[in-house]
Amino acid sequence: MGYKSWFVTHGKKHQAIMKKLSHLTDEEVLTYFEFENMCKSEPHFCPLYAKHQKCHEMESLNCYLCACPNFRFDDEGFKEIEGKPLKSYCNIDSKEGSQHIGKDAIHQNCTGCSVPHHKAFIRQHFQRDWFAMMHEVTPDTDPTA
Repeated sequence: MGYKSWFVTHGKKHQAIMKKLSHLTDEEVLTYFEFENMCKSEPHFCPLYAKHQKCHEMESLNCYLCACPNFRFDDEGFKEIEGKPLKSYCNIDSKEGSQHIGKDAIHQNCTGCSVPHHKAFIRQHFQRDWFAMMHEVTPDTDPTA
């Protein structure tokens, strides 16, 4: 599965949950997206929920921003680096992130970065429309097309 395919699929899952939560305040929505509640209430939102496993080891993991608005991707690649396409990177060059240089491409490795899973960060970027919040992630003008 490419980045765009995951991005669109995840965004649609997010939209479906937000539709169910339309009666909640923004703060109640953030509380709903806490890891413990999501494992119980939305077990199909993330494949790690079935194992009750967090993607980042942190006490208060919030899943509203499973993907980060600072992540950038292009399945075709942004540019070539030493003969390999750069398919993703961190727009803020987070010191907690790194580049994974694979056999065929270079990808951003976000496993060491928990920035988008903190409520304070989410509040700064919060929008109920996930695609609007993530509009800079992909160079496509319409990521759902």
